[in-house]
Amino acid sequence: MDDQANISVKEQVSEQEWKARCDLAALYRLAFMHGWDDLFFTHISMRIPGEPEHFLLNPFGLLFEDVTASNLVKVDEEGNVLPPSRYGINPAGFTIHSAVHAARPDVHVVMHLHTDQGVAVSAQKRGLLPISQLAMNVMKDVAYHGYEGIALEAEEKERLVGDLGEKNLLILRNHGTLTCGDHPFAAYTRMYLLERACKVQTLAQSGGNDLIEWDTKMQERVYGQGEQAFTNDLFKEIGWAAIRGRVDRQSPGYDA
Repeated sequence: MDDQANISVKEQVSEQEWKARCDLAALYRLAFMHGWDDLFFTHISMRIPGEPEHFLLNPFGLLFEDVTASNLVKVDEEGNVLPPSRYGINPAGFTIHSAVHAARPDVHVVMHLHTDQGVAVSAQKRGLLPISQLAMNVMKDVAYHGYEGIALEAEEKERLVGDLGEKNLLILRNHGTLTCGDHPFAAYTRMYLLERACKVQTLAQSGGNDLIEWDTKMQERVYGQGEQAFTNDLFKEIGWAAIRGRVDRQSPGYDA
């Protein structure tokens, strides 16, 4: 990590933007703590409160464990890097995240990963299976997007957000996973459940026995039982405070 990565920009941005920067940097550290990072080739973005046309991305070339509130990159909908950022961005990351932010005003946070288990399930024709409570907590809200190569073409944006629709989880075929939400806790918890569900599925499949799959009625029941985690504002604030506390203890320095 270079010396510029340690320069604070707190005094150069609004209070709302600084909070967003700290929350987003915490999400990057969480991804690293879970082993979800892929060097610097996946991304998490956050819309800046009060600036709906601007969002934050990780600086290209910095590992997730080196991301801080200050070195996050502020961009507009065209991909222009705005001050006080001093870094560049990954064009593929911008393509995916800008598409979702532009199409979904309700979305403030977008997480996209390339984990082993997420990619493994994305390569299966049937996708996520209703074989665990983890899966059924989210699978009613899961959409799928066909593989089109590395996401560098602007033309893919329309198809990607068309496939996502109003859902909040997307399995990108042969590529990885994506979640979004109106709050960092919502996007993170959806990804936590999806990634664990993918891991359980690949483990269960390795056993070689027939799997117990639940019907649509059970899927809807479980989804409804857990929906409050994503819709209750107080729960989201309490949950996020607890999770950021873990980051404070295990990966300090992200909020600098």
